[in-house]
Amino acid sequence: MEAAKIDLLEERLGHRFSKQEILVRALTHRSLANELAESAKATKNPEVAKLATVDNERLEFLGDAVLGLVVAEALFEDHAEWQEGELTRIRAQLVSRKHMAEVAISIDLGAFLLLSKSEEKAGLRRKSTILSNSMEAVIAALFLDGGLEAVRRFARKHILAEAADHLAEELRSGAALGNYKSALQEYLQATHSGAPVYRLKAESGPGHRKHFRVEGRLLTTEGEQHKALARGTGSTKKIAEQDAARRALERLQHYAGSKEATDEESEENAR
Repeated sequence: MEAAKIDLLEERLGHRFSKQEILVRALTHRSLANELAESAKATKNPEVAKLATVDNERLEFLGDAVLGLVVAEALFEDHAEWQEGELTRIRAQLVSRKHMAEVAISIDLGAFLLLSKSEEKAGLRRKSTILSNSMEAVIAALFLDGGLEAVRRFARKHILAEAADHLAEELRSGAALGNYKSALQEYLQATHSGAPVYRLKAESGPGHRKHFRVEGRLLTTEGEQHKALARGTGSTKKIAEQDAARRALERLQHYAGSKEATDEESEENAR
């Protein structure tokens, strides 16, 4: 791998590796190792044969364990008010394959993966499973080279950060954890109001630090779009949509509660 690419990735990870070969291994998919093994057989080249033994699967195993520890530690320290069940639910969301793929996308990890030619053509570097697994391998590399502190710094900035705040807010509100969009859709269906639709209003920032603003609108049964329900922001479009749905749900529930209180007051005065 080119030195310039390693430098760029180290900058995004917030850690300079003393042993860069660990990072390279974390980026090497087994498809490339298999391809090199075939080449080694054909050429009988010992250097190629040595490279063919290196891939990131063992590092994925270690990274998964380290990730769970660091996230659990951070949640334990930051939320003394949470009980075991609450801590477990939030941790599960933060270490999920879905979230780890989003973290990988946020730092453009796919651009640095080392793949076989066939998998490169198949678009493997954009697949969420590969991205999440590779992110775990990179976390293991951070741990092996820089210890837990290197992983803590990365986790605080990229894994917890905004995502942890959103999940904590959802936990406090009682909405479906991690899925305000479903909660809003169910609410609108129950009140026969229509369905929510989401529009991307703005996108800013570099590739590894994007910022999205999304607008949630009400789509009536006649297919007409009414004025915006709410706007949301986030580091991915999905997070921004969840934020817009959360704000819309809170606004609608507040309005419904206020109207119900007014109706009860009117009935009381009429008696």
